[in-house]
Amino acid sequence: MENNIYTSFDKQKTLFSALLDASNNFGKQYKIIEDIGRQPTSYRKIILRSILLSIILKKQTNISEHIGIILPNTIALSVLFFALQFIGRVPAMLNFTSGSFAIKRACQTAQIKTIYTSKNFIKKAKLENIIEELKKKYKIYYLEDIKEKINLKSKILAFFIYLNVGRYYNKKSFAKNSESSAVVLFTSGSEGHPKGVVLSHSNLLSNFVQVKQHIEFGTSNILFCCLPLYHSFGLNAGFLMPLFGGSKVFLYPTPLEYRIIPKLICELKATILFGTNTFFKGYASYADSNDFKTLKYIVAGAEKLHKDTILLWQKKFNLTILQGYGVTETSPVISVNNLNKNKEGTVGRIMDGMNYYIKIVEGIKKGGHLVVNGPNIMLGYLLYDKPGKIQPPSTEKGSGWYDTGDIAEVDEEGFITILGRAKRFAKIGGEMVSLTAVEELATLTWPEIKHASISIIDHKNKERIILVTENKKASRIELQKIAKKNQISELTIPKKIVTSLEIPILTTGKIDYINLEKLIISEIKRESIK
Repeated sequence: MENNIYTSFDKQKTLFSALLDASNNFGKQYKIIEDIGRQPTSYRKIILRSILLSIILKKQTNISEHIGIILPNTIALSVLFFALQFIGRVPAMLNFTSGSFAIKRACQTAQIKTIYTSKNFIKKAKLENIIEELKKKYKIYYLEDIKEKINLKSKILAFFIYLNVGRYYNKKSFAKNSESSAVVLFTSGSEGHPKGVVLSHSNLLSNFVQVKQHIEFGTSNILFCCLPLYHSFGLNAGFLMPLFGGSKVFLYPTPLEYRIIPKLICELKATILFGTNTFFKGYASYADSNDFKTLKYIVAGAEKLHKDTILLWQKKFNLTILQGYGVTETSPVISVNNLNKNKEGTVGRIMDGMNYYIKIVEGIKKGGHLVVNGPNIMLGYLLYDKPGKIQPPSTEKGSGWYDTGDIAEVDEEGFITILGRAKRFAKIGGEMVSLTAVEELATLTWPEIKHASISIIDHKNKERIILVTENKKASRIELQKIAKKNQISELTIPKKIVTSLEIPILTTGKIDYINLEKLIISEIKRESIK
């Protein structure tokens, strides 16, 4: 049955065509999206408003142009996204929390000239300074101003197009094919400079049907989406997949409101929730035992799911968190556990239609680089030093293969265990030590507390592991005791523990290792001055 779902779905179409199909399949008047404005919106209204908005956008932009978007999770964003799709423009989702410098670099990388945003949002999010800086180089259009330009003539034209939308869209030259660019997303930059990731229509739709075999997107489900749509986990898994599959979507602007979100999930009777270990731990801390009683699919990605978080959800809510794995470059899902086949500690089995191999890494005894290919692999990167030129992925096996940069092992049943990032290993005493393993030892020693580790080169030119923990009473002696008890190598015990810093978190829920390293270096300098 799973194989039939994958092979029978037509992945060779565009996102807008998939939206039209969903409208026909589930009903034009079916109310599919809601946001904090609390006005549920139907497929018909999403499509009609997208057509209406596109009439204005068409005059302000060029076909195939990369168009910057700075908006939170709202219905307005979904309308803008599909308006651009309708006229063959490529949305480039900008992370408005990253600051003007990072946004400008992203715009240069993707050759963005035009950005759409909202005056109301800019004011609420206090982004005025960022927008003023961007105005110096880019055209900034506000949705409020565009709304004022819409007249009766535009509305009549939009309604006429809507009545013949399928025929009109397919006849126009801007109706791109499935292998053309559908969206540009940007890597989080947690370990280096952000890169533009170009995903095709086929990439995104292939991943939708792959995930659909594990998670039931249908009219009986409601997905609470608080992951930002400028990241692939939020955009495809949290928004496009349920939209195309008939699951109602509630768009919430931030995942960080740990007190409010559990109450909303309860009120909405949501059945699907995607998030990260950090977010799930936060929600569980403030939720009542009945807040999540309607949840059926709780899926964690983006960072490792910790044992204490799993146990907390099992004990407090009698719910199992399913762990998955993916990267922006794979649209994003590579593997996921499901309710019938869930192996704790793993990230599930690889998606249907994908292939993989494990590339041996010198110095790492267990596992190797996970290298994948399949229909959900990106078209390629846009790089800062090669703006506008798509660089397709390739490895020693040829074009289309993508090296995830993650160290993984696969068991005899095909379940994948992620051991850590290839870049997140330190060479200590001639041995390669996983920084993820250091964090796991800290979690084992002090559960339900946030920890992070990095490696630095000291003044003697030796590599040292430093643990940052929010446990103010942490000591190496406690780590040594737990390591000995669990037969964990002493090399995993960090050289230094820092308890004075708050661990910076990206909006995806991942630890911001770049800023963490800067904070630690500053802290060490202060200590040496003292």
